[in-house]
Amino acid sequence: MAVVDVGSEKAVNVGSRIRAILGASVGNLVEWYDWYVYAAFTIYFAKVFFPTGNQTAQLLNAAGVFALGFFVRPIGSWVMGMYADRKGRRAALVVSMIAMGMGSLMIGLTPGYNRIGVFAPVLLVLARVVQGLSVGGEYGASATYLSEVAGKKRRGFWSSFQYVTLIMGQLLALVVLLVLQATLTPAQLNDWGWRVPFFLGTLCAVLAFWIRSGIGETSSFEAIKKRATPVQTWQLMAKHPRELGIVVGLTMGGTIGFYTFSTYGQKFLVNTAGFSKESASQIAAASLVVFMLLQPIMGWISDIVGRRPLLVTFGLIGALTTVPLMTAIGATKSSTLAFAFITLALANISMYTSIGAVFKAELFPAEIRALGVGLPYSIIVSLFGGTAEYVALWLKQAGHESWFYYYVSGCMAVALFTALSMRDTMRHSRIVED
Repeated sequence: MAVVDVGSEKAVNVGSRIRAILGASVGNLVEWYDWYVYAAFTIYFAKVFFPTGNQTAQLLNAAGVFALGFFVRPIGSWVMGMYADRKGRRAALVVSMIAMGMGSLMIGLTPGYNRIGVFAPVLLVLARVVQGLSVGGEYGASATYLSEVAGKKRRGFWSSFQYVTLIMGQLLALVVLLVLQATLTPAQLNDWGWRVPFFLGTLCAVLAFWIRSGIGETSSFEAIKKRATPVQTWQLMAKHPRELGIVVGLTMGGTIGFYTFSTYGQKFLVNTAGFSKESASQIAAASLVVFMLLQPIMGWISDIVGRRPLLVTFGLIGALTTVPLMTAIGATKSSTLAFAFITLALANISMYTSIGAVFKAELFPAEIRALGVGLPYSIIVSLFGGTAEYVALWLKQAGHESWFYYYVSGCMAVALFTALSMRDTMRHSRIVED
């Protein structure tokens, strides 16, 4: 097995580092495409699996399944995190890709409620559970891998490509949606067209599995194989409560902000602002392009000024502007203004997402890095990111939609206080010490 030597900056040439990063990133793109394509096409298949009720009720049921996929993510992070810390980052990335492809294939093949009754939503739930386990393991493994191969001087820049490919996966899901909206009739999309992206995701997963099978392992992992034992895992986790708290506090604000203005944002534009499904998809796709391009820029800035200044700025702006931005988006009828408001919100969130992988990886020693990064992250994403859409729709149905805006703002405030209390991980990195 090839080893990517991250122990010495001089030992790693730029070409080998880029190949390792691209190899991991391609799989990350496919992984997140398969995950987000569910959210992108919910407006079409919700009534296939949940045929009764109005549009909000159907979306609420589908959002519940989406949230369930998030709730099993901590299990995936726990299992795959320990696997990555014991068997290797590369091995965990390969296994997570297999699971995601299987979940997508299952959704694409599952008949609707009108053919198999209650078994339709049951199989949908099972498929999302498999995908949730996959994504849960993906984040910690890929964040650790990319941070370890990135190199000290440009660690923020290179590790930001985890979120670049995550957004590309979400953007690809939206592009597929736009293409199908342009080539198929609404009746065809509602009938069978929504299954196409899941089959496409399965094929891409097979390709990504082949690519990931050929990437090298990091020297950080090769070094800990000689000194780590399974018994040490939870003992080591218990020694880092402050680090775990930092991941929890910052993830709380970052994840709910991201899912509010990206995944839920598309439905918010349709269900609250009154945009057509096609217009909402176009606005969401355009704002995600800008968001994606900002990731390496913010990562590069963090390599100059540090991680903490970006995280503090993100928390402050998010806490102060979320309520007026959400209010403005819900009231506007202009596509240009809707795009501008969502893009501004995502630009602020990019100060967290671009360095989310690296600052978490820099907090933990190599022996528990994948687990330390992935497990607390997945728990908080499950509790706040995965439920964001459900909570928003539930409050809307209850007649208190604006309460959700304050809820998001409060989570951003938690992130602000967390960032203010932490040391800059760039200057106190445990990756440097490995």
